[in-house]
Amino acid sequence: MKSTGIVRNIDRLGRVVLPMELRKLLDLKVQDPVEIFTHGSDVVIRKYRPSCVFCNRDGDIVEFKGLNVCSHCIAELSAPEEYFSENEIL
Repeated sequence: MKSTGIVRNIDRLGRVVLPMELRKLLDLKVQDPVEIFTHGSDVVIRKYRPSCVFCNRDGDIVEFKGLNVCSHCIAELSAPEEYFSENEIL
């Protein structure tokens, strides 16, 4: 990871303000979703990109019943006989 040299305090509600320069660099706009996770002892914040629940691809995503599915997996799900024998489908 690259250090930015920017230090911010957490307020009493647990919030941290991301500096404008960083928001511009990462193309973060007001109301953009961000993903927060840990990596070892680090907290990582990145712009949220939905990914497929089956293969984890992050392009060409469609939401189906609350789940993100890519077009590749939709094609596989649409033609199960190509991927399974007749006995496995049942």
